Amino acid sequence: MPYTKLKKSHLIRHHIHRLKTSEYARILILRTIGNFLLFSSLFMIVKTFWQPVKEELIYFVNVKIQKKYVVSEIQSPEFRIQNEENAKGLLAQAFNIKQVEILTPVDPNFSIVIPKIGANAKVQSNIDASDQNIYLDALNKGVAHTLGTAFPGEGGHIFLFAHSTDYFWNISTYNAIFYLLYKLEKNDEVNIFYNGQRYVYRVIGQEIVDPSQVQYLTRKTNKEFLTLQTCWPPGTTLKRLLIFAVRVAE
Repeated sequence: MPYTKLKKSHLIRHHIHRLKTSEYARILILRTIGNFLLFSSLFMIVKTFWQPVKEELIYFVNVKIQKKYVVSEIQSPEFRIQNEENAKGLLAQAFNIKQVEILTPVDPNFSIVIPKIGANAKVQSNIDASDQNIYLDALNKGVAHTLGTAFPGEGGHIFLFAHSTDYFWNISTYNAIFYLLYKLEKNDEVNIFYNGQRYVYRVIGQEIVDPSQVQYLTRKTNKEFLTLQTCWPPGTTLKRLLIFAVRVAE
């Protein structure tokens, strides 16, 4: 074969090889970008909804083993150990789960304890619900008491919330405490500890509203009335779930 034909054949093969290499590199880059976007999306979904799913699983197991939460101002180790050992079922024994757990308020000066869902959190008082910078910082520490509403024992309307975020990927940071609030039914118990005293409320109903419906903040009442607010559905900021309760007479 003449030299010129060999040279042309070599150049053609070299050009084809370069095209294949370039095409492979392009596909590799596109595939890498695609995988990155896919895993990033999955990560954000898991980060956003992991906490609600986790809380649901814990609640499901607690119902199955008939777990009981006992509210107490002072935790008694003897009472706890005795009840755990006597009440454990097969599922609780298999996973070494406490079937009876004492809920002692994290702060007797101002805390909320809801035995049905195992919620126990400090309440930040006099939080301006109209100032995002203020209430987001408060919700990062616990539940917020709305500025201008009553305190336990005053006989007025108490408004507590744990619901908001600035961006959807921060949802799990702020409202985990009230994720299971929708589980509350009529006559379920809500405890508020304020200035060292325990106040007990019974649920009377619930309602789902739009975020723009803020008239519930200024509810007028002739008895001590409690409103709890969280986001709805859990893990989103689309709606607001309101739980209503009244104080149990001493």
